[in-house]
Amino acid sequence: MAKNALQAQLLKAGLVDTKKAKKLTKQAAHAKRTGNAPDAEIKKSVAEAQAEKLKRDQELNQQRQQALEEKTLRANIVQMINQHQITDTQGDIEYRFVDDSKIKKMNITQKLFDQIVAGHVSIARLEEGYALLPRPLADRINEKLEGFIVESNDKAEDEPAEDDPYAAYVIPDDLMW
Repeated sequence: MAKNALQAQLLKAGLVDTKKAKKLTKQAAHAKRTGNAPDAEIKKSVAEAQAEKLKRDQELNQQRQQALEEKTLRANIVQMINQHQITDTQGDIEYRFVDDSKIKKMNITQKLFDQIVAGHVSIARLEEGYALLPRPLADRINEKLEGFIVESNDKAEDEPAEDDPYAAYVIPDDLMW
C-alpha cells in the first residue's frame, strides 16, 4: 500500500491512516500528471536560470568576438603602416606637430616637409614612434579605425569661418618656429 518508506513509517507509527495515505498518493500522482507538482516549479526555475545563463554566455561571447575583431583590425593596420611607410625620411629640417596635446618633432627632408604641408603625406602612430604615409592610405586607415593618424593636413579644414575676424591674416603652413 505504501509507496515509499516515509508513508510506511507513518502508517506503522499510527500518525496516518490508510485512507489518508491513499488520498495523498492519488494527489501526488494527479499533480505529477498535470504538472502542478512542486518538482515542476523547481524544473521551471532551473530552466529559466539556464536560459538566463545561456543569454549571458552569448553576450560574453559576442563581446569577446568584437574584442578579437578589433585586435585583428589593429594588427592589420599596424602591418599596413609598416609595409607602406615612407622610409627615406632622415633630413635636417624639423617638423613639429601635436600628439595628445604634446608637441612632437621629426627630422625630415625638405621634400617631405613640403608634401606634409601640402597634405600629400600624413603622420601616423606606430608602436612607440611615428611613420610617414601617403595620404590615400592614411584616409583608408582612418576610415577603418580612428586613432592612428596623428596629423593630416587638409586644405578644406583650413578655410576660415565667415565671421572670423582674423580671416584676412593667413598663417603660412611652412612657418618655422
